[in-house]
Amino acid sequence: MADRNMYGFRPDRCCADAIEHCFGRLARRSSAPWILEGDIKSCFDKISHSWLLENTMVDKSILNKWLKAGYVEDKIFYQTKEGTAQGGLISPCLLVNVLTGLEAAVKAVVNKSDKVHVCAYADDFVITGASQEVLENKVKPAVKTFLIERGLTLSETKTKITHITEGFDFLGFNIRKYKGKLLIKPAKASIKRFLNNLREFIRNSVGWNAGNLIQQLNPKIRGWCNYYRHVVASETFSKIDDRVFKALMRWIKHRHPEKNTYWRVQKYFRQVGIRQWVFHARVLGKEGKSQILDLFAASKIPIKRHVKIRGEATPYNPVFNDYFRERRLKRLAKTAALGSLGQLDKDGLKMARAV
Repeated sequence: MADRNMYGFRPDRCCADAIEHCFGRLARRSSAPWILEGDIKSCFDKISHSWLLENTMVDKSILNKWLKAGYVEDKIFYQTKEGTAQGGLISPCLLVNVLTGLEAAVKAVVNKSDKVHVCAYADDFVITGASQEVLENKVKPAVKTFLIERGLTLSETKTKITHITEGFDFLGFNIRKYKGKLLIKPAKASIKRFLNNLREFIRNSVGWNAGNLIQQLNPKIRGWCNYYRHVVASETFSKIDDRVFKALMRWIKHRHPEKNTYWRVQKYFRQVGIRQWVFHARVLGKEGKSQILDLFAASKIPIKRHVKIRGEATPYNPVFNDYFRERRLKRLAKTAALGSLGQLDKDGLKMARAV
């Protein structure tokens, strides 16, 4: 029952589908050049209980108990008069139900020439428009009215109207047109946050040996890069490798302050094919035999465009059983291909499948 272009908290849908939808609606020269970046203020905390009880197709007595259960913090019980439980398994499902109808509400106040399209993921959404006036005078009031009925309001500080040439961030991606060409890249804030986390992790792992460090770093690097492997990210992946290399050099120097550079390089780096400076370690394999474990290189992730899920497709409708079966098979084939990129450990495989 959810909107066609609502991608968050729904089975067989992911962020990559939302980003591909944005690409499809913004890439052409005739596409809408203006975007309303929407953010709902304290979304989970402010959802109207009365609206949920009247409009949610579940047992009303059970739903009422979930909503009124309250919570305990610092051994003090607090009643819940509005909103849904943060972290509660039912909360994402309720949010999807609450925001269903947003597309229809927006489309009802605009014309086809206004080029209005909606893409939503959880409480974040973007709406395209032919002009700034369309988004400000038609779309934004319609969104506010839609949300007020559900006890919600737009965040004035995070909601803004942007031209596509200036670009905007959505789900960790930066979407922007350069001289008429749309490019989607990892957002600078996301890159910075990831690199800072890696540097801190490496810096705090001085007491570990190289094998343990690599086993922890590989799934982190692989998982993050898999998330961005559908967009223009090759340059970013090379940057990740460079920054990790520098952080590891500091880690090695801190572990062996009395050794010279030649000794450090010989101990921790090797050449694999045409790749030089591969950080590695000897670890025990499954059969207790010593084997070499290499640090995963982000630049080895191939860039391949994601195929967006059909808007009307839902796993709850038997009509789409064959469609989803074929889609999952293709996804498993991609996962198997990722396994050929090196030593794909179990954690990395889970991350790849999750993405």
